[in-house]
Formats: sequence, structure tokens, C-alpha cells
Amino acid sequence: EIPSKIDGTFTVDGFKIPKNAMAGTWKINVSSGANLNSVEFEVIEVENDAILIDAGLMFPEEDMLGVDLVIPNFDYVYENAKKFRALFVTHAHEDHVGAIPYLLKNINVPIYGTKLTLGIIRAKLREFKMNPKMIEIDDHKIYNIGDFAIEPIRVTHSIVDGVGFAITHDVGTIVHTGDFKIDHTPVDGKPLDILKFSEYGSKGVKLLMSDSTNANVRGFTGSERAVGKALSIIFANAKKRILLVTFASNIHRVQQVINIAEKLGKKVCISGKSMVQNSNIAKELGYLNVPDGILISDSDLDSYPDENVVIITTGSQGEPMSGLSRIAFDEHKKIKVKPTDTIIISAKTIPGNEKAALKVINSLAKKGVDLFYEQNSNVHVSGHASQEELKFMISVTKPEYFMPIHGEYMMRRSHSKIAETLGVNPRNILNIDNGDVVKVTKKGVAMDGRIKSGRVFIDGKNSEGVQDVVLHDRMKLSTEGFVAIIVAIDDKTGEIGGDPQIIIRGLTHDEKSQKLVSEASAMIKNLVNQSNIDMKTDAYEIKKKIRKAMGKFLYKKLKKNPMILPIIL
Repeated sequence: EIPSKIDGTFTVDGFKIPKNAMAGTWKINVSSGANLNSVEFEVIEVENDAILIDAGLMFPEEDMLGVDLVIPNFDYVYENAKKFRALFVTHAHEDHVGAIPYLLKNINVPIYGTKLTLGIIRAKLREFKMNPKMIEIDDHKIYNIGDFAIEPIRVTHSIVDGVGFAITHDVGTIVHTGDFKIDHTPVDGKPLDILKFSEYGSKGVKLLMSDSTNANVRGFTGSERAVGKALSIIFANAKKRILLVTFASNIHRVQQVINIAEKLGKKVCISGKSMVQNSNIAKELGYLNVPDGILISDSDLDSYPDENVVIITTGSQGEPMSGLSRIAFDEHKKIKVKPTDTIIISAKTIPGNEKAALKVINSLAKKGVDLFYEQNSNVHVSGHASQEELKFMISVTKPEYFMPIHGEYMMRRSHSKIAETLGVNPRNILNIDNGDVVKVTKKGVAMDGRIKSGRVFIDGKNSEGVQDVVLHDRMKLSTEGFVAIIVAIDDKTGEIGGDPQIIIRGLTHDEKSQKLVSEASAMIKNLVNQSNIDMKTDAYEIKKKIRKAMGKFLYKKLKKNPMILPIIL
């Protein structure tokens, strides 16, 4: 917010503000969804105050070798740390809360979230020995933070206790939906608060920021209860033991499995660190109702007949260390697959994880089990709104301006087209990307440059992140191989001492490499002897010459561009 007209031109964050700038300016800095396996993170700021909405992580893609996690670049937040008043969290999925421990290493802000969301965050922060201030929020209550008035609005999603936010300032109201779908029959009996969204629509919504993940899916997203009906039939017809795989955060799915197992007189074993942790948190906070005596540990499985046992675990994405992967490849200490098992993968494969998930499914199929998954049964529904629900959200909020968020760029474009069909002026639709800044004033909404954004790669204990160049080196090593050339040179005469040592890895087999090494060694020796080296000044230059000559040699011989490391002794 610029509180009064400016007499002269000045610069903020690299952007020139012209003289006579209008009062009342917002900036929304967006880092929201490079792809479905994405991180969600938005900044909304005025002159003296700023808030964060979510701080998620993503899991590494195939080309991110050695990387454990990927988080947003928080540099802009750190550079403006004095302005930030709070972090508001929509729900407890990893792509919305996973980066919070890394964010809080360099900034101290209170966290606002619902009871279950804070419970999961608190457990996560305990591992990092962090204990920030946390404020439990209720829908229908307005929180005044700096110059903002923020009201949570209940939504339904694939995790319990999700909310969107209405953020009001003198300039107008922004409605941020969070991740949502419109489920009229949710398992907990708490549907999306259509009335509250409608009330804000009646008052006037300046800008709607809406989830676009299912913008390419026609119709309506199914109710979670439909999954329960499908599971009931599969459970009743299962030959022996049942193993169900789902996301650890899907408390409604776990509740339905427990309910069905109780009706059929079966015991339930919850397995896997994240599944056990989230289930315990949900049980302690009253979100998971577990009848006495129904739960057993994986150590007790052999004490019950297979037909009386249901196992719930994680690993629907084929993660190497997950419960399902270890079970599928006979690496689990206590759970071994039997041909009489019924295995249900009650989750959608996230784009990019297809190969890993298929590998696990194939391994299970070879063991002769009965397999049920999204493609051959109704064992999963999405947690995101499809096209008709997205239309409904736009219709009830009646936004003057519209910004699709989350999901792939093409999904956000599809969401923009949906808004156009409902009468939103195409000039009032903002198709944003990571790092874009959107300016909101009383006169309108428009793009306003970019800020530094991007991704930070977390590798082991290196919380500062791995640079792109390191990943590039790892990729080159994995695809092109590695060559080390060790050359001993007399620093007085400049003459080479003996034959260069050449070590080749990942390029060719032993017999061929011996001949290659012999030819390369002679070539390097000849190069050095002809270079008239002064070792005090030319060591760097001779390394460059060796690297270039060896690169040409190997490409001519093998059509490869390996990493080449010359070492001068």
C-alpha cells in the first residue's frame, strides 16, 4: 500500500514506482505449482505488512539425482522479514506444509491453521526441535493481522480440516480457495461452506484465486463415500488378508477402512511411520474414531487368521522406502506378500511417478495377488474440484478479477477458459507463473513484474540447498561417465614425468578401455611436452588444454561427452 501520492520516483525491490503513484496498492507474489508434484507458496503484502499462505515441498523428479526434497526459494521472504506477520496454512498436505521447518530457520512468524493441520505441523517441527507460536483458527472467525482481516472458510478436500481464506483490506477482498472440491456427503459431515463463499460474493470479491488441479476434468468430482461403498464390496469378497495403500494424510479413507473392518469382524494393522504418526494425531484430536480392540501391531499379524486382518500402509507412488515398496520387493521385516492377499491401491499416481508405481504393481502381480487400483475399480476419488465445481465457485463468488492457481500451467489456462464462459472479462483474468507479481488497487488488478523465485534442492543435511550446477554434474556423471587424468610435471623443466594416469568410469568395458587409455595417454603426453609449460603461471592453462583435447578425443572415439577432471602434480 502506498498511503499517499509520491512526489518523486523511487525504487522498491528493483521496480520503479512513478511519481504520483496511486494510493492503496497490493502485491501478490506467487510461487504456485510448477507441476502436479509441486510446492504451494504465496505472499500477500501491503506497505507495512505481509502474510504467507502455505509453505510446501515437492519430492524429487528423476533427473534430480541425490536430492531428497525440493522447497521454494524463500529469499524474498528473508529479505523482507520485518514485514511478515504470519503464516496461514490451508491444509496439512506435504505440498503445502512440508517446507515450514526450512522457512522457519531464517524467519520467526506465528502459524495459523486448523486443529489437525497444526497437529501434523507440530509433529513435523518436533523433529527439527522447533516450537514456534501456533494459533488454532476457526471458520466464521475473523483474524486481524496488521492491515489484513482474514477469515478462514471451510472446504472439503482429501484431508480433514481444510480451509480457504477471505483476505480483506481497504482495496478489496481476495478469496483464496486452497485445495478444494464440493463434497455434499463428506465422511465427517462437514461440507464446504457454500454460504460463506456466497456471502463474500454478495459483498464483492476483488480477486478470486482458485485451485486448478482438475480444471481439465469434466463433470463433478466423486464423493469420498463412493470409495467406501466400493471398498465394502471388495472387503466382503476378499479371499484372505487385505492390504490397502493410501496417502498417510487421507484420514477419511482410513476411517472408512476401520468402519468396514469393524462391521466384518476384522482387525486393522496401521503400518508405516507417516501413516502411524498421522493416524495417532488424528485419533488424539478427535478426527479418527477407532473402536477399542480393533487395532493390532505388525508384530501381532501372525496371531490372527489372514481372513480377519486388514493392513493399511503407504507407498502408492512407488517410493523406494515406503511400506508398499518394501512389501512388494520382499524387504519388509514383518509383512510378506501371500498369493491369497487382496491388495488395494487407493490413490492416484501423481504424474512423473508412473514408472515407479508400475514397477511396484508388476512385482505384486507376479506374486499372484488380487490387485485393485484406480484404473480397474472405484477405489479412489480426487480431492480436487472438477469443471462443474470450478464453475460453481466462480458463480457464487462473482469475482471482478480471476487468477487460477495450483496445477500445471495448461490446467490453469483451462480454468481461465472456464471463467471466460461464465462472463469474466478475459482482460480481468491473470495467467500467472512462479515469481510473477500481481498488483491489486482500487482501480484494478494487473501484472507488475517479477521477483526472485524458483526451487531449492535439499540434499541430506544441507539445508541451504544444492545448486543447479551440482545436479548438472551428477546428471552428466550418470549419463556420460567420468575421466580423471593425472599428470606429473617437473615444475623446473616443464617436462612430463612418466606416462599420465587415466582413470575411466562409466564409459566402456575393461578390454576396450585399456586400448583407449593407452591411446589417450600418448596423446596427453605429446600435448604436454609440446606446450613449453611454466608451471608457476601455466598450470590452469594446461588443465584447460588437456580437458579440451581429451574431450575431442573421447567424442571422436565414443561419441560421448564425459566429465573430465585433469589433475596436475
